Amino acid sequence: MPRSRKKRSVKAGLPPGTLVHIGEARALQVGVHAIRYDAERSGEQAVERIEALAPPPAGVLWLDVTGLHDAALLERLGQAFGLHPLLMEDVLNTEQRPKLEDYGDCLFIVLKRLHPGSNEAGVASEQVSLVLGRGFVISFRESESPLFDPVRQRLLGARGRLRAQGADYLAHALIDTVVDGYFEVLERFGEEIERLEDCLLECPTPQAVQSLHRMKRELIFLRKSVWPLREVIGGLERSDSALLGPGVGLYLRDVYDHGIHVIDTLESYRDMLSGMLDVYLSSLSHRMNEIMKLLTIIATIFIPLTFIAGVYGMNFRYMPELDWRWGYFASLGGMLAVALGLVAYFRRRRWF
Repeated sequence: MPRSRKKRSVKAGLPPGTLVHIGEARALQVGVHAIRYDAERSGEQAVERIEALAPPPAGVLWLDVTGLHDAALLERLGQAFGLHPLLMEDVLNTEQRPKLEDYGDCLFIVLKRLHPGSNEAGVASEQVSLVLGRGFVISFRESESPLFDPVRQRLLGARGRLRAQGADYLAHALIDTVVDGYFEVLERFGEEIERLEDCLLECPTPQAVQSLHRMKRELIFLRKSVWPLREVIGGLERSDSALLGPGVGLYLRDVYDHGIHVIDTLESYRDMLSGMLDVYLSSLSHRMNEIMKLLTIIATIFIPLTFIAGVYGMNFRYMPELDWRWGYFASLGGMLAVALGLVAYFRRRRWF
């Protein structure tokens, strides 16, 4: 799979609405799958001729586009549905922040899909763009993934109310699927925080501090991807667009509650990570104090013993104890008595 990445600088000097793909080419080729459905029937097919596509006269059309690196193909798709060039420009720019824009005849929604990365606590993101029009929804994704498979199975299997609702309810279902994926990432992130906290309390190491700083960077990335979600869902809920029916507002409010829960959880994790550095420093200080206390006790015990041995090591000729038969054993016994006395004193003072 190609990993070449185009940066925003390639658009310097180009007029607004110029379609240039910004980001990584995460798919081998652009794929377009269409699902047409109504209350009685549904069908799925791969689209080969973009020019033959058009908003349906009846029912709902869902176009799922995977791969965004073919600007010419996506330009033809936008022309087939009458999408504004600025909208298509934002679709191709995968570095957009989550947002909602009303183009009158369609609503444009940008979301960030989050999923666990390759490493244990890493988080990867993918831009998901939705266009809600009259009788159709177009989803643009950077890569082929099973993200929308549950929605596809509900449509093709005639399960639930999705088949009986309009395009606005389908857009809600796709948004809800993206938001539900955040909880998997949060659960994995929370487990990693708990393991790191236990490590910092039991045996703080420099590697643990490196993991702490890495998780703080990932948390900043998560907040940047999720925080604008409240504005997007709230804007949809308050929108007076004719594309949103009166019944979908209740379901959007449920998605909004999920988004608020995600944001609150991220804020809790942010406070926990901020305090874990203090925990690490406190653990190091406590460990150092314990080591210094033990060394101080040992040194204190041996100071009087060293004094006694130093006195009897001077070897004066007229020192009375030098000629005493039991002097050596008495000095050793005195040393032992002093050591035991100091240990008992320290234990009574609860110094160790």
